[in-house]
Amino acid sequence: MTSPLRLTLAGALLAVTAIPAWAEPVVEMHKDPNCGCCTAWAEHLEAEGFEVTQHETRDMRAVKIEHGVSPELASCHTAVVDGYVIEGHVPAADIRRLLDERPDLAGLAVPGMPHGSPGMETGRQDDYAVLGWRHDDRTPAIFTEYTHD
Repeated sequence: MTSPLRLTLAGALLAVTAIPAWAEPVVEMHKDPNCGCCTAWAEHLEAEGFEVTQHETRDMRAVKIEHGVSPELASCHTAVVDGYVIEGHVPAADIRRLLDERPDLAGLAVPGMPHGSPGMETGRQDDYAVLGWRHDDRTPAIFTEYTHD
């Protein structure tokens, strides 16, 4: 006969080892304390299953420099997830694709703040592109395009 303690320990071990298999990495987002669209983008990611930790700073320029975000790629917030830099209003689906495919990129960016991108739902829909860039070549390339007719 199996003891209740042994069953409890076996169940606990099973639960602990099962969690990492499906858990998303944490998105570490840096934002200005007064930016509402950044918080809306974090809520978009959380609705798609990501855990987001928000770090408030008034020196976003320093954060962007630290993570290699050039001025032409810049937006309002900068995040890091599993070693990749995520700049601006990048959709959760593109982040998930990045993490699944693991291309040789430094990160993804949606420059500026296009209307209709996650966190910028204003009723207007701008066309925009998600750009990827490499560590050794800062020339951005299109990762995904979003067009609205």
